[in-house]
Amino acid sequence: MQCRPKCGACCIALSISSPIPGMPNGKTAGTTCIHLDEHFNCKIFHSPDRPQVCTDLKPSPSTCGDNQQHALQLLHELEQQTKP
Repeated sequence: MQCRPKCGACCIALSISSPIPGMPNGKTAGTTCIHLDEHFNCKIFHSPDRPQVCTDLKPSPSTCGDNQQHALQLLHELEQQTKP
């Protein structure tokens, strides 16, 4: 499965505990990553500075759903289930 154009749900819904360029403390769930552009594309997608958690996340029906809103809901649920 490929990332859905103009989605970016994973860059909004999920928390990232590792440092991100420009976000040394990572980001909280529900906070939009500063590297998400106006077209909902990751500006550091191909950069070695991209956090490992982002690189490891692969698009799938269980996380991407049918549209961006569905993806945000599914990823919010995943975030809640995996909270420490």
